[in-house]
Formats: sequence, structure tokens, C-alpha cells
Amino acid sequence: MTEKPTRTFNTTGTCNPLDHYMLPALPRLPKASGLIEGKSYFVIHAPRQSGKTTCLKALTERINSEGRYYAVNCSLATLKEIEDVKEAMGAVVSQINTKLRLSEAPELKKLAYAFSTMPYMSDPDGMVRNMLNDICCALDRELIVFFDEADCLHEGPLIRFLAQLRDGYLDRDESPETRFPRSMALVGMRNIRDYRHRVRPENESAGMASPFNIIKKTFTLKDFTKEQIGSLYGQHTEETGQIFEPDAIARAWYWTEGQPWLVNALADDIIVEQFKNDYSRPVTGSDIDRATQNLILINPTHFDSLLERLKEPRIRGVIEPVVSGEESLLKDIPVIDIRYVIELGLLKGDPQVTETLRASNPIYGELVVRALTENLQRKVPAKLANRWTDGTGLDMDGLLRAFQLYWSMNGEMNEKAIAKSAELDSQAKDRIDRILSIPELADRYHVKEEIVEIIEEHRSGFATEDIPHNVLHAFLQRAVNGGADTVQREVAMGRTRADIDVTFKGKHYLLELKIKGRRSRARCLEQLSEYMDKCGSPVGWLVVFDMDFNKSCTDKLTWNTLEYKGKTIHEVGC
Repeated sequence: MTEKPTRTFNTTGTCNPLDHYMLPALPRLPKASGLIEGKSYFVIHAPRQSGKTTCLKALTERINSEGRYYAVNCSLATLKEIEDVKEAMGAVVSQINTKLRLSEAPELKKLAYAFSTMPYMSDPDGMVRNMLNDICCALDRELIVFFDEADCLHEGPLIRFLAQLRDGYLDRDESPETRFPRSMALVGMRNIRDYRHRVRPENESAGMASPFNIIKKTFTLKDFTKEQIGSLYGQHTEETGQIFEPDAIARAWYWTEGQPWLVNALADDIIVEQFKNDYSRPVTGSDIDRATQNLILINPTHFDSLLERLKEPRIRGVIEPVVSGEESLLKDIPVIDIRYVIELGLLKGDPQVTETLRASNPIYGELVVRALTENLQRKVPAKLANRWTDGTGLDMDGLLRAFQLYWSMNGEMNEKAIAKSAELDSQAKDRIDRILSIPELADRYHVKEEIVEIIEEHRSGFATEDIPHNVLHAFLQRAVNGGADTVQREVAMGRTRADIDVTFKGKHYLLELKIKGRRSRARCLEQLSEYMDKCGSPVGWLVVFDMDFNKSCTDKLTWNTLEYKGKTIHEVGC
């Protein structure tokens, strides 16, 4: 059966020009048909905005049109605020009845209008099971049920809900008293393993039969491939004549790695916002890059909901070591936590091999770093913005020398906070003077007197646990103040990438960051050199943070320039 394209709306409430061009949804669920035929209960999990609801709608429509079974797709998203078990179970019953009424299958719609939910509302331990049993008894064909956003339920209601599904599944047969849906899918962002992590603490489940042992299979939706992005954009070309150049498709793949919402959002920004629906203009790779930056700055609701997850301690415990490149910090983190972050769509990689963990795509990587450094950016003086750009280039030497001073002075503030000594007030001024007396700093430091005044006026310090990588990134974000095309952090482990790639007027300024003593100098130089080769950059910077608190901040400030494999690399000590 050929799927009919449908038009939806994007998160901003405006019509997305690509929303009525849809890659076939059913091929993204290749295992579903076999599981339904096998009378199995299963889990479909995928990150937010990856097309789960679209796929479920298409699958429900196909099942009802084929005439062998009935299918109903019931979303539980509206139940996420309900903590009372009886109220939540009643809401599930009401949602099932509502979805039956809205079904395109006449038999389901007719049954819903003849059905009363009132008899089920008194027993929270059986109302969902009993209603599904009665529905199955009233139908002339077996029923398939998809519970979308099932992981929205609170812990208490979720335990009762799953327990009722388990009991109905185990007792089901052809007799009227025990009929139950032929097949069922729980759909959401989390794998069933994480449901168990949430709802099976010892004090809740001691002696209780597991509600999870009925699940036959769990699988996820794959992101688009580069070829599928080209196919999706190609449908727009066929209808409007507007061309997506090959480089545009390549850049869309680079930035999104096939995340469906991002693929559509980039095209929406270009066609609607940039081109004002002028279909005569071809879409180029530069247009995709510009749309990416627009999307990051706009920060739509999709990003808010994604980054809200960073507030969860178990997620930050995985994300922060990946951002800092400190693989060793992940060794004591439970594999289930790493897997959880991967399944939420924030990271990609094999949870058993932590060195391969990386951001799911460059856009998410940039968003994560911005979120982690947001508070730090507020501490960087706003007056420092754009002092190292002249419209044609970026003085990275001057900018990093300014950062050395900033890092050292805030290091003094850390010492003051730790020692709680008023004597450091005068000592701080003395050390500033000594810093400025270093010839290499004084000779190359732009507007040094004014900068010193500004930094001294705004010194606020930062906690010793703040990752130095994040402090530098926050400083760069504030210092270039949008003047650069991008200040992009490569959120990845075990890959030959520079940690920070600042692009300005088409030029790449590549920075590799290192905590002294944690990675070899040779490895860092080689990694930076390889990435410089890829980007055609003759100059790079290796920023080395010395975390020996017994050494004075002034002594840590070094600047060494060397030639490495025909390229110039500045080693910047902080």
C-alpha cells in the first residue's frame, strides 16, 4: 500500500515547506509487522522529534485499511503531570476512548460512542486492563494498541499501568473473560531498560512480579541517511523547481547527521526566513551553514526540551566528561546511564567503548556546550566583545593572551575563596603587575591597560570544579560576540578533531585543549596537526591548563611557538 503524504506543522506554529514532503514512514519500522504477526508486545524508542508519532500514525492507518486487525494509537503525553494513581489510570481510560472516537475505522468509532468509561473508574488496579478486555470482546477483529509517549507517566502510575498490561497479556486467550490486545507497543524516548531504572527501586517493587518481562523486542528509529536527505529535499525541487545544490545536501548531512527535525528546520529557515519563498534561488552549502547558526541563536522549543535534560545529574555525569575529553571520568559511571544519554539523542557511540562517545550531531554538540557555559559567559566582561576582530580577520594570539590574563586573575579569586584571606586583595594587584611585566604578553597584548581595567573591575572568579575547557569556550563566545561565523566545539572522544574551531571570514582558527599530565604532548600536537591539514590551516594553538594549585598562576603562563610538520603551532600555558 502506498502511503499518502500528510501536512503537519513545525514547532514554531508556521507551515514548514517540507512537512508535506515525507519519506515513507513504514520502512522506518521494518520489525513492527513481524512482531504484530507474532502477537508480541514491544517497545519503540527514539529521541524527541525523530518521527515516532508520524510513523505510528502511518502504521495505524495501514493496519485499519488492510482489514485484518483494528489498531488505535493513544498518546499519554497529557498525563505527565498526574501523580495520583487513580486519576492517572482514569485518564488513560479516557484517552483510549477518545482515540477510538477519533479513529478513521468506522467500527472503532461506533464502539466508542456506545461505550461508557464510568464502570471502570473505581478500580485503579484494574481499570485499564478491564476496559481493554471489554473492547476486545466487543470487536469482530483483534486489536493492536500503540501507547505513544508512554514514558511520560509518573513512577507510581507507570508501575500500575505496566502491571495491568502484564496481567492482561499473561492471561489472554480466546475466551471472552480474558481477551486482550493481540499486540501492543510502548513508544517514547526511553528504552524499556530505563523504565525499569525509574520504577523498580527496592522499596517500591519488593515481591512484585516484574511488569517488564512481557516485552519481546525493543528497537529504535534510525535517523535519515545522506541519501534520504537528498530524496526529501528532492521532492521540494520536483514541486517548486528550487534546487538544493550537492554541497547544500552535504552540509545538511554534516550539521544534522540525519536528525529528522533538524533536516526540516534548516530547510524551513532558508526557504521561508532567508528566501521569503522565492523558489528561483538555489540553496547552497553557505545557506545551510547560515541557517544552522540562525537555528542555534533562535533556540526553538525543540532545543529547550532537549537541553532541559542537562539538569538531570545522571545526564550531566555523562555529558561533562565527553565535553572535556576526559575519558577516564566515565569509567565509574554505570553503563545504563551512558546508554540512557545515547537513547535520548544527546550522544552517539558504543556505551561499551567510551572513547567513541560524541555529540549526536554538531548542532546538538554546540547547544550542549553553550548550555554548560551559559553561567560562565555571564562572568566574562561584556566590554571584551569584539576587541580582537577588525572585519577581515581574528587576532587569535591577542585573544588567547587576554584569556591567559583572565584565567590567571580568576585563578587568584579561586585562591581567595579557598583561603578566605583578605591579604590576597593586595597580592592580586601585585601579581597583575608581574603578569604585565612579561615581555611576550606586553608586546602582543591589545589595548592592555583598558583590558586590565575592565577585567579587574569585573573579576568574579569561578569554582575550581568548572571545567577549564568550558571557561575558555565561554570566553571565546563572549569575546567574539557573534562576530565570528562560528565558535564550534567538537564534543567528541577518541576522534581526530580539534576541540574548538573558530571560523571567521572563511578562515579556521583551530584550538586543541589539554589538561597537563592527562594526555601526552605528542598526541595533542599530532591530533591538532592532522586537523589543520584537513582544514588547510597553517597556524594552530595548543592550550595547556596546568592544574597544579601549588604553583603560582603567574608561573603557569607560558607561550611557546614551534614548527611542527611544516605548520606553526603556539603552545599556550594557562
